[in-house]
Amino acid sequence: MSPENIFMQWKNWSGRQRASQESLVFVRSEADASALVSQCAQAGKTIRVAGAGHSHAPLVTNDSIIVDSSGLAGLLEVDRQAQEAWIRAGTSIYSLGGQLHDYGLALKNQGDIDRQLLGGAIATGTHGTGRNLQNISASVTGLHMILASGEQVECSKTVLPELFAIGRLSVGAAGLVSRIRMKLQKSAVLSEQIHVASYDDTMNRITSLVAENDRFEFFWYPGTDEANIKTINPATTEPEYPLGEEGGRVAWSYEVLPSHRPHLHTEMEYSVPAANGQACFAEIRQLIHRQFPDVRWPVEYRTVAADDIWLSMASDRDTVTISVHQDIKLDEEPYYRACEEVFLAYGGRPHWGKVNYLNGDDFARIYPRWHDWWRVRDKYDPGGVFLNDYARALRPG
Repeated sequence: MSPENIFMQWKNWSGRQRASQESLVFVRSEADASALVSQCAQAGKTIRVAGAGHSHAPLVTNDSIIVDSSGLAGLLEVDRQAQEAWIRAGTSIYSLGGQLHDYGLALKNQGDIDRQLLGGAIATGTHGTGRNLQNISASVTGLHMILASGEQVECSKTVLPELFAIGRLSVGAAGLVSRIRMKLQKSAVLSEQIHVASYDDTMNRITSLVAENDRFEFFWYPGTDEANIKTINPATTEPEYPLGEEGGRVAWSYEVLPSHRPHLHTEMEYSVPAANGQACFAEIRQLIHRQFPDVRWPVEYRTVAADDIWLSMASDRDTVTISVHQDIKLDEEPYYRACEEVFLAYGGRPHWGKVNYLNGDDFARIYPRWHDWWRVRDKYDPGGVFLNDYARALRPG
């Protein structure tokens, strides 16, 4: 086989997203990453940066260059008084918790999966749950980025503010983020509880469950019409080890918030205005019972507080997120497309790291700053170095 026909293989966590690219490059320093970006720009090649590959959307797939950023990892500078830290973007969230805890600090919130790299999590607006808790991107106060020219810059709300506006939720299309400054909080011990309730009981109590708990979510199971309700709140005791099974953990936040999700699946998640959450969920339930009675994977319900990020699913509105799942061995498209129609009818915005079937015109209707985001992106990367086919297809005409 000739060298030009030898391609590297990349795949995401579920195996559904795959790419045969010219080169898979591991970068371990900003100098190396900067030189690589500059070289690719001059050669007319495109770059996508891979995190942990936990997205279900085709964000990384690229037949040119894929950059593995896991070598750009570690905690850099910590300001305990200001409760801020500079963190390398390739740091895994699961390794970050203990490092921050050594300084008495923690992320303000995180998702129920902690396998992602921090850069990938902010690029997609990854979130946890809680009526007063925002997504991870909302805690970003500064970015160190490598632009398409190879130039390294720092941005914040006061320095290159438009670059910061697109960079803290960039879908990997604005530049290579190498460092992230995060606003943090003091370490805290949390107590987790899980109990099972009927669907009707869950919905009858949902207003109080959301209001009375720092973190609340539930998984509804179509086959039983029951819900696993999870609540997490500040604990009044010291951590209890060993942690034991999910549902009774009492420990530091980075030990309690993540859950083990070993079963390979695809996922679609939409965020709807909080006021529409219950009605939207009820219609998804009816849809499953009526048209997809064989679905057994659960449907998840969470809450996220509003933020001011241009492409955030919670931009300018308190939000309820609803997630549907399917086994990777099955064809999820008919089910997901039917769900997407419901989500859109309730003002939904898709999670950037999960399945959707929208085009650029759809996103322009969903996001008021869609054209502004592309204007700034194109200013800093006019040649499209950081665009793959998927992202390029979303560009406004």
